[in-house]
Amino acid sequence: MNSFSAFEQQVSTYEDRVYRIAQSMLKDEAIAQDVTQEVLVKLWEHQDELDPDGLMAWLTCVTRNACIDKLRARQRRHKRVRVDNDGVDRAESPGRTPDHHAETEDLRNHVLNALERVDDPYRRVVALRELQGLKYKEIAETLDMPINTVKVYIHRGRKRLRTQLDHLLDPTLA
Repeated sequence: MNSFSAFEQQVSTYEDRVYRIAQSMLKDEAIAQDVTQEVLVKLWEHQDELDPDGLMAWLTCVTRNACIDKLRARQRRHKRVRVDNDGVDRAESPGRTPDHHAETEDLRNHVLNALERVDDPYRRVVALRELQGLKYKEIAETLDMPINTVKVYIHRGRKRLRTQLDHLLDPTLA
C-alpha cells in the first residue's frame, strides 16, 4: 500500500474522532473543522515517523494542543471586561453593536476570501502568522524552513494578500 493510500485509510478511520475532540473542546463547528484540517496536515507530514499502535494517542495530543492554541488566541482577541462599582459587567468598548459585528464579519470574510487567492507557500505562512498568531520561529519549525525564508514569505504573502483585497474590494482594479 502506498503512503497516500495509507494516509487515506488513516483519515477515514480517525477524522471523525479528531473532529469530535476539537468540537467538544472548542464548542464551535467551524473552528473545530479548522483544527481537524490542521491535525490531518500534521498527520500527513509525520506519518512515516508515527507508530500505528500509538496513533490515536498522538492525534489526541496534537488535537488537544491545537485546541488550546485556538482557545488562547480567542482569549487574546476578546476585550477585557471590567466590573463597575455596582457589580455590573460592562464591556470596555460600548461601540459593539450588531452593525459593528456584521461589518467585522464582512471584513473577515473578505480577508479570508482574499487569502484563499494567495498562492502557497505564502498563504500558509501568512495564515500561520496572522490567523494562528504563531511567531516566526514557530512557523519555521512547523513548516521546516529557515526563519529568514519565513520572514520573506510573510512579507511577500502580505503584499499578495493586500493586492487580492484591493481586487476584491474594488473590482475596477481587476
